[in-house]
Amino acid sequence: MTIYVGNLSYRATEADLRAVFADYGEVKRVVLPTDRETGRMRGFAFVDMSEDTQEDAAIAELDGAEWMGRQLRVNKAKPREDNRRPSWGGQKQES
Repeated sequence: MTIYVGNLSYRATEADLRAVFADYGEVKRVVLPTDRETGRMRGFAFVDMSEDTQEDAAIAELDGAEWMGRQLRVNKAKPREDNRRPSWGGQKQES
């Protein structure tokens, strides 16, 4: 499972998030998406932990908590829907 962390301060770093989530267990991965054009953080992150029970505890404790002056939204990440067009720019043809 992956945790979605929303309403993040734009000053938050990967190290900051690792420190907060480490209180609940081993953090395997932190992803801070950035805007392609500006390079600025987009205000959300994804966190993976080593065990589901640790992730559940982090979600329960941190959802709605104030951190860096913002009220966090923390929940299970939804699977990404790929709505992008095919790279060849046309519609897929059935054979």
